Amino acid sequence: MISKDLVYTSLLELPDEFELDELIERLIFMEKIKVGLAQVGEGKVKTHNEVKQMVESWRKQRGRSKQ
Repeated sequence: MISKDLVYTSLLELPDEFELDELIERLIFMEKIKVGLAQVGEGKVKTHNEVKQMVESWRKQRGRSKQ
């Protein structure tokens, strides 16, 4: 859920005239950051090496080797 404060702050950071899409994109981006930071706080993260292993596994499943 997004707060009024975040919406207000985002509005203040935009120019006086803007496309509605710009505001929506900014709010979606800020919400994703908020969710990501909460996941970090909950320990729901992967190390760089874990991600590399996951990607290599996906490549092998698709018949591609390390490039």
